[in-house]
Amino acid sequence: MQKSMMSAGQMNWDDLKFFLEVARTRTASSAARRLGVDYTTVSRRIGALEKALGTLLFERSRASGFVLTTEGQHLLGYAEALESTLQTACEQVSGASLALSGHVRIGSTEGFGSYFVAPQLGGFQDIYPNIAIDLLPVPHFISLSRREADIAITLERPERGPYVCSRLCDYALKLYATPEYLQRHPPIRQVEDLGRHSFITYVDDLAFSPELLYLEGIVPNASSTLRSTSVVAQYQAALQGRALAILPCFLAGPDARLVEVLPDEVKVIRQFWLYYREDLRKLKRITLVADYLRACAERNRAFLLGDAGEMVIA
Repeated sequence: MQKSMMSAGQMNWDDLKFFLEVARTRTASSAARRLGVDYTTVSRRIGALEKALGTLLFERSRASGFVLTTEGQHLLGYAEALESTLQTACEQVSGASLALSGHVRIGSTEGFGSYFVAPQLGGFQDIYPNIAIDLLPVPHFISLSRREADIAITLERPERGPYVCSRLCDYALKLYATPEYLQRHPPIRQVEDLGRHSFITYVDDLAFSPELLYLEGIVPNASSTLRSTSVVAQYQAALQGRALAILPCFLAGPDARLVEVLPDEVKVIRQFWLYYREDLRKLKRITLVADYLRACAERNRAFLLGDAGEMVIA
């Protein structure tokens, strides 16, 4: 494509919105769904932007989708900076009416998002009814750099990146079984007895964080009758009474169908980290959600550590 010089006035700035979504999703169809348009509109707008700039922004392939070229990578940084600046300017110029409205997308680990965050959000929406929440509880890593979420809750602190990050909470995992399982299988009086039992656990090579691989440290070479990438699936399987499972207390603790096994000997402590991009620090709706989640975690410190039976909901 022949390069051409152009002024800012010649560019259709709305095309940058399409460019950003394609860069983040890597497919025109996914970008179209997020933008509420059809595939051909996305393809046409990307083509128009490339023509206006006189350069290819994406390499297209069936295997990899839309992959940014060197020129596209350069534009991405500027486009994201413009997007963030515009969002901040709109909030500050429009005042509280806009600052307390809009969308916030939270990406969380599957169990914590489904069983702790989701029940807490009703209280937030009572206070801020014009802020819509998208909750993404998924058993994999959420990428903030690709704008998959505004706020992330993860097991590990990000090692690098322009993020505002804080430790959200500690939480405990304990060993659980159904009473029926314990009646049918050899007694468990000490940790050494666990070697005679089967476990429900993670698929080691597919675990999205090494923080999930705690069973080996408790029962080396443990026998596993079922492995799953989903902690919710592990929980549901444990309810069938066919094996033991190490589960988060916030998930299994309130369920009377499960009992703790060796609660003093088997207790794993992990952390959740909350973070968002530095360029969102000035967006009031982002900080409101982040502060609310921190307050919910603080109120439930004992519950998350398995020392209280019921969750406190604001």
